[in-house]
Amino acid sequence: MGLEAAVDPEPELADPAAMVLFDIAAPRKTKAGARVSRTGPEHPASETADTLATASPAHETGRSPLDTGAETFEPDTSRFDADSPPLDAQPATPDTNPMRLNAEPIAHEADRPLLGDELHTIDATPLVPAPPAPAAPSLHAAAPSPEDGGALPTSDFDEPATEGSPWAGLSEDTEPEALDVDHTVPPQVEAAASSEPYTDPTNGHIANENDVDDYLESGWDDTDSDDVFIELLVEEVAELLIEEIIEDPAGRTSSIAASPMPAHTDEWERRVLADPHLLADIAFAIGGPFHLMYPARVAHNIREFRDAFTRAGVDGVVYYGKKANKSACVARACAENGAGIDVSSVGELTAALAAGVRGGELMVTGPAKSDDLLWLAVRHGALIAVDSLDELDRLGAITSAAAPARALLRVLPAGSASRFGMTDDELARAQSVIAASGPRGPEPVQLEGFSFHLPGYDAITRAEQAADLIARCTAARELGHPARIISIGGGFGVDYVPEAAWREFTEGVDHSWFHAGKSFGSYYPYHFPVPGAAMLSGILAHGELARRLRDNDIRLAVEPGRALLDRAGSTVFRVQGSKTRHADGQPYQLLTVDGTSLSLSEQWFDSEYLPDPVLWPERESARHSGAPTPTSVGAASCLESDMLSWRRVPLPRRAEQGDLLVYPNTAGYQMDSNESAFHELPIPPKVVLFDGHGDRLRWTLDAG
Repeated sequence: MGLEAAVDPEPELADPAAMVLFDIAAPRKTKAGARVSRTGPEHPASETADTLATASPAHETGRSPLDTGAETFEPDTSRFDADSPPLDAQPATPDTNPMRLNAEPIAHEADRPLLGDELHTIDATPLVPAPPAPAAPSLHAAAPSPEDGGALPTSDFDEPATEGSPWAGLSEDTEPEALDVDHTVPPQVEAAASSEPYTDPTNGHIANENDVDDYLESGWDDTDSDDVFIELLVEEVAELLIEEIIEDPAGRTSSIAASPMPAHTDEWERRVLADPHLLADIAFAIGGPFHLMYPARVAHNIREFRDAFTRAGVDGVVYYGKKANKSACVARACAENGAGIDVSSVGELTAALAAGVRGGELMVTGPAKSDDLLWLAVRHGALIAVDSLDELDRLGAITSAAAPARALLRVLPAGSASRFGMTDDELARAQSVIAASGPRGPEPVQLEGFSFHLPGYDAITRAEQAADLIARCTAARELGHPARIISIGGGFGVDYVPEAAWREFTEGVDHSWFHAGKSFGSYYPYHFPVPGAAMLSGILAHGELARRLRDNDIRLAVEPGRALLDRAGSTVFRVQGSKTRHADGQPYQLLTVDGTSLSLSEQWFDSEYLPDPVLWPERESARHSGAPTPTSVGAASCLESDMLSWRRVPLPRRAEQGDLLVYPNTAGYQMDSNESAFHELPIPPKVVLFDGHGDRLRWTLDAG
């Protein structure tokens, strides 16, 4: 519960009109009273102030946000001596006592709220006769008076103070609530001001001048001394400043802004961002959100997978998982670079054929395929991963010896509860059905091998399961089947962000980083140490899998989706509106963009897309400001849940209407998996970038 107290200093210490308002959290009880500063050669009078002033190199100079600029004073602790005159009869004299309390009342600085953005030193000058005190501050804390032409403080975003700010609800008519303070001097302080040690009657602890800072709390009362109480509050303020500012020397608003998550970027992305006109021209032409695609990067990723097979000496084939992105330019890149395509619908199959992929380069996967899909797959000679016995029966009914079906049997891994694949008993029956469908060799369905799919991104489990499929192929050959292909599916990780950024996020993530206190149960693993083709190399190396494949003359098929799209696309939204909101008394920006989160989503992973968006255009001033703007990003629909970034992203500057937010590396699933024309908003088109002459990039709309 907050504490509001106006302390009326003693007449000889300050003008009664000079009151100090404290509006901070109640002191923590673990604080064993106020600390006593020691003076002298070993402990200078400004020890406490120097400690605070040097706690952060970024704040070596300046004054305390609690300091009015007037000279300050300290009470002589000899006043607490039992033999000294009464407080009201003791004049202020220069401090000669080696033990004294830093208990001066300090008013707010004239141009900062109580918990400002900078830490300033606390005046700890020797006690001198008190000068005339300044006029009493109003409850606007440090606002300049109307006579001086001043105005109420504004927020960090130069907007009028609003509800939720430290100034909300304060007026000139607000009166501080007086605090009735007991003037009893605690025995610990008496001991500190005298040469006699104090013995705690509860535990026998003896306190002396070397440990008076650390006396135990028993016997101490927060209201024992008004001067010490003031000091305790001042220390609380200083500690809050240290926690909120010194612990984050970079100046980031650490309590409400999430840690930065900059994405790895490709050379083409840097060229796009550096071009002063390209993004603006595309945004003008499209008139709404759009996706950028760079198929040359897809070709690069395909070559990396093929190179991994070559280095291992393995006969391997890459089938792109088309569900990850339906762009025609990606299918064309597969056709041009020797990759097949994994399809699961008539639409995907026909789109792949239209992009130039041949029928024999297709693999058809998925459960309970339609008869139309099976018929087209058979007609074009595609490899079909059969998921169940009844699907095998339907496949046999539409094939003939003149046009046999090429089949893989999908295996349900041991111990798996997946709804996909067949058990050992079902696999045995399936092989019997295939063998009985016709004379050995020209059967309408030919068993060419086995496949499996696993969740997650575990390379070792995939290698071990692949070894099991090798054994199944050799056993099937003994039954007369030409089984020589195994497919281990997809699940090749992508490394979106650097390890350090991911570790900082996962170790420190807190709901206070998110708009409206949103929280997620888990996050997609946006850092992956051995991604893509490197993971394939690890699979081939484990348990000498590559050698076993070679020895048994078996081709290994992989079905990457996201990994082939790594750094091949970005998604661009235009800022349409902005509001300032507050969390924990600190401002942040809440944007609305011209699209929906359905075009940028990880909903099925109970997450949101975490790599930081890039604010374009870059302003020269933002490079040197050193003051990131915490920013959450909302979408254009009427749904509260329609947020692109619940997380308060630390943008380099305040976003303005018409600016663009470029979310990086979104080609894998983000663009298509949840797209919707909700509100009859247009689905963002895909803009394909090609290298032109020199460093120029040219663009066109995707054909898909």
